[in-house]
Amino acid sequence: MTFPFWMLIAVLAVAAFSIRVLGLLAGESIKSSRHSWMLDDLPGLIVVSLVASSLAGQPVGTWLAAGVAFFIAYVTNHVIWTMCAGVAAYAGLVWFGF
Repeated sequence: MTFPFWMLIAVLAVAAFSIRVLGLLAGESIKSSRHSWMLDDLPGLIVVSLVASSLAGQPVGTWLAAGVAFFIAYVTNHVIWTMCAGVAAYAGLVWFGF
């Protein structure tokens, strides 16, 4: 490899390391602030935003399967049962032409 490739690798490595260090520093400063209570709900909010953006523009069958998965998650609070029910509902709806 030539020198420009090694420089690119070095710059990307420093950038990746810097992003991680800055994230740790920012996280520590947020944890010690008065806004730390917001971090408790952050993982759930991230999951909801990912699911909502994935469902945007999907057909009705996908929304129905997501509804079934949501219901199972609400009733059982069990991740494996929720995934199995969602996949089974989606497969059934695809099988029947939704």
